Amino acid sequence: MSAAGAGQQPVAVSPGLYVVSTPIGNLRDITLRALDILSAADEVLAEDTRVAAKLMSAYGIKARLSPYHDHNGAERRPQILARLAAGGRIALISDAGTPLVSDPGWKLVHDALEAGHKVHPVPGASALLAGLVASGLPSDRFMFAGFLPPKSGARKAALDSLKHVPATLVFYESGPRLSESLADLASVLGGARQAAVTRELTKMFEETRRGTLESLARHYEEAGPPRGEIVVLAGPPEEKSATAADLDSALRDALKTMPTKEAASSVSEALGLPRREVYQRALQIKSEDAG
Repeated sequence: MSAAGAGQQPVAVSPGLYVVSTPIGNLRDITLRALDILSAADEVLAEDTRVAAKLMSAYGIKARLSPYHDHNGAERRPQILARLAAGGRIALISDAGTPLVSDPGWKLVHDALEAGHKVHPVPGASALLAGLVASGLPSDRFMFAGFLPPKSGARKAALDSLKHVPATLVFYESGPRLSESLADLASVLGGARQAAVTRELTKMFEETRRGTLESLARHYEEAGPPRGEIVVLAGPPEEKSATAADLDSALRDALKTMPTKEAASSVSEALGLPRREVYQRALQIKSEDAG
C-alpha cells in the first residue's frame, strides 16, 4: 500500500530537509506521515540505498535514492544545501530507526540550519526508546551514551565518568563485544546493578534479558556472542541516605577550606540534605572544635 492509499490524496510537502525515522525491524513500524514525506520528496538520502530500496518497494514508493553516509558526507553536503536553496524537498533516513542517533546526519542538519533552511523532524521508531521501554528499568530519567570504546581500558575510563549519573544508562553494542562490555560495566558500575540486554527488537527473534550486570556478563560469556542489533541498559545507582557521620565528615573537610555558609551550602547540595539543617550542624562543629 502506498502512502496515498486507502482513497487519500497525495499530501503537499513544503521545501526543506526532513529527518525521517524508519522501522528498526518490523516494516509495519512506519508512520503514515513518513510514507507521505518519502513519497513526495525530490530526493531521499539513505545510509545504504540497498536497505532503503527494500523499504520503498514494500510500500510502492518510487523515490530518487542517493547515498549519504560518513564517508561521502563532506562531498555531498554542498550539493544537498544547493538543492535546498533551490526549494528542494529532501528526506534523510538511516538504515533503521531515527537518523542522527549513532547514525550519520547531524552535520547535515547543522549546516542546513546554519544556511537558514527548514529542518522537519518526522519521528518514529528508535532502538534506544524501544529498548528502554522493554527493559523494565526506570525511564523517568535516562542517558544515551551510544557505542562504548572497543578497547577495555578506554571503555572503563568512559564508564567511570558515567557511574554516578542518577539515570538509566543506555548503550548500543555489537554481539562480539557484548560479553566483554558487560564485564567492564559490572566492574566499573557494580555487578549488582540491575540491567537489561535487548536485541532484535520488533523482529521475529526479539529478546529482552534482565538481571544484574554480573549475571548478564556471565550468561553471555557462556552463551557466546548473540546475533542482531543490541541495546544494553544499566539502571541508575542506588540512592544512599547520608548518615550523621557522613554529614560531620563532609562538613569538617569543607570547613578546612571554606567559610561556614559556603561549606554548608556545598555539603547540603552534595548530600541532598536541607541547607538550614546542615548550616546549624556546621555551627555546632565549629563551636565544638573551638572549645
